[in-house]
Order: sequence, then C-alpha cells, then structure tokens
Amino acid sequence: MKRNPLVISCLLYLLTVEVMAQDIRVHDPVMIKDKNVYYLFCTGMGISVFSSPDMKHWQKEKPVFDMPPSWAIKTIPEFKGHIWAPDISYHDGQYYLYYSVSAFGKNTSCIGLATNKSLDATSPEFQWIDHGKIVQSVPGRDLWNAIDPNLVFDEEQKPWLTFGSFWSGMKLVRLNENLREIAEPQEWHTISKRARDFKTDDYDAGEAAVEAPFIFKKGNYYYLFVSFDFCCRGLQSNYKVVVGRSVKLQGPYLDKAGMRMDQGGGSIVVLGNASWPGVGHNAVYSFDGTDYLVFHAYDAKEEGKPKLIIEKLEWVDGWPVSSFNK
Repeated sequence: MKRNPLVISCLLYLLTVEVMAQDIRVHDPVMIKDKNVYYLFCTGMGISVFSSPDMKHWQKEKPVFDMPPSWAIKTIPEFKGHIWAPDISYHDGQYYLYYSVSAFGKNTSCIGLATNKSLDATSPEFQWIDHGKIVQSVPGRDLWNAIDPNLVFDEEQKPWLTFGSFWSGMKLVRLNENLREIAEPQEWHTISKRARDFKTDDYDAGEAAVEAPFIFKKGNYYYLFVSFDFCCRGLQSNYKVVVGRSVKLQGPYLDKAGMRMDQGGGSIVVLGNASWPGVGHNAVYSFDGTDYLVFHAYDAKEEGKPKLIIEKLEWVDGWPVSSFNK
C-alpha cells in the first residue's frame, strides 16, 4: 500500500511532541550535566531534584534541604519550606544553586544560595552548604520581587544575577567575585518590564505579568527569555515565553520588531495551546553542541498538572525558534 509522505511526516511530528513531554511533575525546571548524568532542579519542598542518563528517563533524588533553612523561616514568616525557582550553575570547581523563598502573591521574598562540589549523592564530596540570603525584597520599600534568580557572566567574566517577578520588572545586579553577595558600589539595571498600575501591590498585575528571566549567550548576543502572563492556575494558566536580545549583558534588550523589553517588548518563543494551555518558566542550555529549551507546561489531559518539556532549540536569522507551536 502506498503511503502518503505528508501523513507520515505529520505522524512523526506528533510522536516527537509526545516524547518531548516527560512524565514527571515539575515546576520551574533548570538543568545541568555532571559527567554523564543530567540533573534537574525545580520548585518543591526543600528543592526537588531528579537525575537522568538521557534526559528522558528521570529518577527522583533526595531534595537539597531536609529541613527548611532557618534563616528563611526567620526572614519570611509565611515560608514553610516550599522553595521556588532554583538556578544551577558550575563555576570554578563548584555548583552554585540559587533559590527563592517567598510568600505567594507578595514581594516578601529572598534569594538564597547553596553550593556543592558534586551532584553525585554517592560521592564523598557531595554536601550542600547553604550560604543564606543574597538578595531580599521588602514590601513598602521595594517595587521589585527577589525571586526567580539566574546567574550569568558578562564579556569580562564578571558575575551578575538577574531575577524578578511582576512589580517593576526584571532586575540585573552585579555580584562579587565570590558569587555570594551584591558587589559594591552597587550596579542595578531593569532589563524587562510591562506597564502596571501601582495603586495596588497585589499579585494580580493583569497585563503587567512578567517573570522568570533567563539569559543565554549565543554568538554576539545575549538573549533574555522571560515568561509573560500567568502560571500556577492549572487549566486557566496562560503562561508564554518571549525573548529579546542585546550585544551587552546590561541591555537594552530588543525584540524582533525593535521594541525594548524594558518598555514591554518581547517576541514569542513558545505559546500555550489546547493540549498545554500555559507554557513557561524556561531555561536554555547547550549540551554536546546542541541547544535545548527546558520549561514546564500545564497538561490539559491531567487537569492542568505541570509537566516537564525538553526540546531542541533551533536558531533562524539570529533568533531562537521552537517547534512546540508548529
């Protein structure tokens, strides 16, 4: 029987999309490779951890923290140990894990840091050491929110931390060389924001919803990925990922139309659909010469549970392109 090549192509694409969705429940995933093992860190009690030999079959590991950090309990009264949106990096012989503690819907928030010499729990060097608070936002004092951290280095290899959720947008602040504190004199930049009305200070910022910054260097550009609109609402989530780029880490970041991201700009990378109504809080990595887009999506088949999605990221005319919405 003669097979229609167009039908075969469509079936292969549908199979590919199905494989991309990993059958583990995650929120705000980040990933790194240690030797031949991939490690995934995400929001959860004590920070959830998974390991995999192939980015397809994942095994749950012990959380980073057995007990909530004592400094976080003292600083954030509503904090009960559920740690948000970690960020994992390897630098100068150590793994750096930044993480968020917060009260939901408020900018009563802190970013902390833990380090480890190995991610292999069987290694004699495996031990998470907590360094406490790096950045804090205080309601009534700050119009920014200290969550969703991402460590990045500029062209001179100076370290910076970008972070933010809602309020006055995504911030970028220079760190000391030890990566454990803000450098003095302090240098701050706003790299993405959306206009909002500050007559209220609640979470429901409407059209101003933006969070989860992640910066990835490719060629001559720094690419800033952020998530627009709302997560955490199951089937009612309308999360989406947008991007802009800049030749300087500090910005300004421009989208495809030339609009600045600190003035509301951003070009779509992934967008929700009937099967996955909300997709976002992404990270981008290069493993063995291939770039990957990592994010969570709310599964319509399972009442909006957040699932892990990993797919190869292509680049067309200098811009990241995802096959997710084809």
